[in-house]
Amino acid sequence: MVALSVLDLSPIPEGADAARAFRNTVALARHVERLGFRRYWLAEHHNMAGIGSAATAVLIGHVAGATETMRVGAGGIMLPNHAPLVIAEQFGTLESLYPGRIDLGIGRAPGTDQMTSHALRRTLTGDVNDFPRDVVELQSYFQPSEPGRRVRAVPGAGLNVPIWILGSSLFGAQLAAALGLPYAFASHFAPAALMQAIEVYRENFRPSAQCAAPYLMAGFNVFAADSKDEAAYVRSSAQQSVLNLHRNAPGPLPRPVRGFEATLGAQERSILARWFTCAASGTLETVVERLGAFAEQTGVDEIMVTSNIHDHAARLRSYEITAEAGAALAGEAARASERTG
Repeated sequence: MVALSVLDLSPIPEGADAARAFRNTVALARHVERLGFRRYWLAEHHNMAGIGSAATAVLIGHVAGATETMRVGAGGIMLPNHAPLVIAEQFGTLESLYPGRIDLGIGRAPGTDQMTSHALRRTLTGDVNDFPRDVVELQSYFQPSEPGRRVRAVPGAGLNVPIWILGSSLFGAQLAAALGLPYAFASHFAPAALMQAIEVYRENFRPSAQCAAPYLMAGFNVFAADSKDEAAYVRSSAQQSVLNLHRNAPGPLPRPVRGFEATLGAQERSILARWFTCAASGTLETVVERLGAFAEQTGVDEIMVTSNIHDHAARLRSYEITAEAGAALAGEAARASERTG
């Protein structure tokens, strides 16, 4: 069975604040570390009232300091918002503090609206062609410092910080393949090009010093509970959030609503069906079935699970059930291997 990891946006629940969101993030990170999840990623977004992970590197350091063995990183840093040197210094610092535990996933989207992008960068003169050059520049700062080099990342130079390319289109797949980097696809919210991106990445991959072979991760939503009705109830927060985003009215993560789907029209149902194509909602049996089917369909090496649930205790329980599903699938795979071996 593929490895399971966690993507957290440090959601700010309706009725709470960022401080509560950060406490929840640390508690969740400790929880999933005990459950055996491989890594814990946080994502950069800006000017969004329901997402607390804007200062991503700061929060990564907070989570890494609160855990012991699990890898912690960015899923991802939106590189157009930053000078590559600044990111190299930030993640060089994190790697120096928590050696062997830091990941750096990078994407080319701004993670916000155009006005906020201008506030972040003060200029929008760049284009998509800047991203590959910025990635290569970022890589160079992690190389051992050579004599005569006038600009160095301190700390950063000579440190082994794994870089991942994130994306939801063929662009990221092509770039990750060309540079020989691991690739993470955002199928948890933009699943349309998933299978085509996987094919492009695998067929065009060029081995590098970081990766001798393709390594793929894909996002997957899980809303797990001890009953089907309870799973539908906790899922309704994420559904409301998605619909609010489509209405250009994002806000804190809404409280769940019982029977929410029964109130929706055809257009709203269609939006949610597209967004949550890669998802499991229900009890352990359903999660095992859906997670297993997704792993078999994609053949990915790792699944990045996200569970955008308002109630903290319900969110912890969802990840417990997900870990149980992963263990069940691993057991099935081991038994199948024994039979064929």
